[in-house]
Amino acid sequence: MLELLNFISYIITLYVYIIIAGAVMSWLIAFNVINPYNQFVRSLWQGLNALTEPALRPIRRMLPDLGGIDISPLVLILICFFIQSVVLTNLAKLFV
Repeated sequence: MLELLNFISYIITLYVYIIIAGAVMSWLIAFNVINPYNQFVRSLWQGLNALTEPALRPIRRMLPDLGGIDISPLVLILICFFIQSVVLTNLAKLFV
């Protein structure tokens, strides 16, 4: 069971990296550093959105409107770190 919890922790860490990549890519597209009409960039952007939007959308609905600032990726990363450090750690203690 501990191996399963370690695997879940690894998946959460991978998801945090995907969230960060999506946020950085959105900044690069917003500041016209990369061309969103490039086929590779577009497919990468759509893939990152498909992975992150289902988790970010409910957070965006709950957060107040901050103008052009989107802090929902930061909130999602904090939730992921909370799950890793508190929930998975306490579950691991139950199985030892």
